Formats: sequence, C-alpha cells, structure tokens
Amino acid sequence: MARMKRYMLYALTIFSTICFCFANSSLYAEGNISLTLIPPSPVTDQIILDIRAGIWNKSDLSENVSISIYLDKKEPSKMLYEKSISLKPNSKVGVRFDWPTKGQAGRHTIILVVVKNDSTYETERTLQILESDVISTKAIGGAWIDFYHWSEIEGERFNQDLKKMTDKEWGKLVEDMHQLKMNTIVIQEVFRNQMIYDKHTIETDGYKGLSFYPSSLYPNRMHIGAKDPVNAILTAADQKGLNVFLGVGLYAWFDFTAGSLDWHKRIASELWNKYGHHPSFYGWYVSEEIEGGLGNPQQRKNIVSFFEEFKTYIYSLTPDKPIMLATNCHNLRGAEATYDLLLPNLDILCPFGFERMPKGDITGIEAAIKLDSLCKRSGTHLWMDMEIFNFTSNGALIPRPFSEIKDALNQFTDFEKIICYEYTGLLNSPKMSIKPGGKPTIKLFTDYKKYIKKVIK
Repeated sequence: MARMKRYMLYALTIFSTICFCFANSSLYAEGNISLTLIPPSPVTDQIILDIRAGIWNKSDLSENVSISIYLDKKEPSKMLYEKSISLKPNSKVGVRFDWPTKGQAGRHTIILVVVKNDSTYETERTLQILESDVISTKAIGGAWIDFYHWSEIEGERFNQDLKKMTDKEWGKLVEDMHQLKMNTIVIQEVFRNQMIYDKHTIETDGYKGLSFYPSSLYPNRMHIGAKDPVNAILTAADQKGLNVFLGVGLYAWFDFTAGSLDWHKRIASELWNKYGHHPSFYGWYVSEEIEGGLGNPQQRKNIVSFFEEFKTYIYSLTPDKPIMLATNCHNLRGAEATYDLLLPNLDILCPFGFERMPKGDITGIEAAIKLDSLCKRSGTHLWMDMEIFNFTSNGALIPRPFSEIKDALNQFTDFEKIICYEYTGLLNSPKMSIKPGGKPTIKLFTDYKKYIKKVIK
C-alpha cells in the first residue's frame, strides 16, 4: 500500500497574451472558453495528441457557437478542427479530437477561437514536439506532492519538515520543480483519512477525515504550517505555467462504493468552486488507488460503476479536464475484462510498481506491454508513475540513485508521460529554506537537473 493544472479591446488583447504563457487549461476569457492538451507539452512525435476545448454559456439565452482550432496561425490552411453548435442557456460543452504529432517536430502553438453570437474569444497553448524513435520523452514530466506523507514509517525522514512548510515555501517548491522542467503536479490528496475499504463505518458514523485546505464541507484541518497549500501550489503554478491535478481524496483507501462516489462529487464541486479560476487547474486525480488486479469481484463492480458516474459528473463541471487514476501494475492477469469496462471512463491511467513485481507475477516490461494494449483498446492515455525512492531497512523512503532512475527512463519508453512519486521528501533545491529529506534529496535534484538540460532544450 505504498503511497499512497487573460479587460475593452486593447485590454482584452493584453489579457489573452498573458494567458498564452500558461501550458494548461482554465476558464480564460472571463470564464467562457478553455483549452487542454493531453499530454501537456513537451511530447514526442510518436504520440496522438488529445486536444480538448470547453465552452461555457453563462447567459439566460441560447448561443450559436462556432469553434475553430488552428496550428500556429489563424489561417484556413492551418485549421485542425471546426464545429458549429447551439449551446443552451447556462450550460457548457466539451469538444475533442485526436491529432497525430508524426512529422510535426518543433515548437508550435495550438490556438482556440470561439465565436459566440457577436463575441469572439481566443486562447492558446504552446507545444514542443521532440523528434524521437520512442513514445516517451525520457524525462520526468512532473511529480506527486504530499503535504504530509500518509505513512509515518515511509515519511520518517521528512514528515516533520513537511509539517513546518508555509504557503510561501510550497510556492517556492513549485518554482524549483519548474527548474527541473517538470510541468505537471499531482496533489496526492486534499483530505487525510486513514481508513480502508470494507474496514470502516463512514456510512453510519460519518466522514471524519482532516482537510489540507479550508473546506466548508469538512472543516477539521490537518495540523500543518501552511494555511492553504492547495492555493499556494496553484498560484505558483499559474505564474510558472505548470499543470496541476487536484487529488480528490482521501475518502478511504481502495474504496469506490456509492458512499465514496457521493463524497467525491461533493468534494470536486467544492474544489472547482474554490479553485477553478486558476489557469493551472489541469485535471482531477482520484486518490484512492488500488492494486492492478482491481480487487475482489465486488470491488471490480464498484470501480466500474464509480468511474461511469464520476466521469459524467466531472464533465458536467469541467468538460475538457481529464480524470486520472494510479494503480499498481501487479496481478493484471485475469483483470482484463474489468479494465475493458473501466478504462473508457478514465482519461489517464498512471500505474506504478513496475520494478518491484511480486514473485510469480509477470515482469514489469510485460505488465507495461499489457497495460499499453488495454489502454489502446479504450483510447485511454497511459502515463507512468515512476518510483524515485528506495526503502531503508525499516521501511523509510530515501532518494533513489539517479543512475537507477536514468536506467528506468531508458527502459520504459512506451509511456507518453512520466510522473514521479514523489517530489516531496525526495527532491530539494539547494536553495529551499526547508529541505525535507535532507542532503540526499539535494544530490538527486542536482543530478537530475544536469541530465534534463541535455534531454529537453
């Protein structure tokens, strides 16, 4: 159980220009349009880019909407997508299409233009496409962040320092991630609740988890130094152009029951209402995790039903923002039929644990091949949750030597994006005032910084 995202004609132009620096989607142009690239830049020329747009009608009248998406220039010959729709009052809609990156190496701009009645809205995303012979960029494109590690044993070397970090220091951490050319942050969870599926009484006794942000639904807080680290992360990410997944959890580990679904809907709504204005708000991460076999027969039924309903609900809030789940890659044999039902309702599957397969299981490479095949069948994006830690003899997490991480980056090349677990406690800039995990984390930071400067230029 390891572990556990632009003011009047002249001002509008300035407004749009500012927004263009952000690499992720948000409600730009006064909350009227949104543009998302999956995966976010940089990517290789070996993938199919998933381009999505969200369009909002905030009026009490229907609107005729024309949607155009261009590559680099707003010219007919550069149009990638075009559609006209009628949008009902006080509603929203999402559109998407796939665009192969083959033969498109270089720096580009994806431009969204939406005409609604007599008004025109625009936003854009920059896109770097790397020439490659494999899917992966061979780079760590982002990382998980824990405000306080779930396990006192695993977090023994850094939890007390994480507890001391202020909002300002969380913002500095995001700036340091930007130095490593990491453009994606996954907030592990916004609530702490160390309950487990089928071993809790939440339905009868109520939810008693502690929040990492000022929640109106559940006001009891985790005792940490930061007042609103979620907002601190998003604000810093806005300024640096990073993409942030908000971890909607934790209800209870491995719990995808009806009670968990209802809780997730209410938390997602609160998070969107509270933080949806941030340009860096990129997507949704469901924190509950589960092993690669997807549990017992009842758990398999639960997880399929959960994501069928959760996807519908999330798209009604944010029609262009992806949903991601991290599972481990163990015990996949026999779970294929459940994956075929689950994956169509997941935008991104981000599995972990490839280098610590259980005895008697398939190899990590075989697991990667199997998951790639399953995701291709459903059109789900396959990312990798790369573990950058080793365990001490007593189970504490320590930074993994970069030589081993580099070997893994060169071995697992069929993932369109690699996110590492985790930044907090395992990576630190020498300039951080608090360095959770100490000197070894600084060495890993400096070693990787030297590497990434050569890989992505």
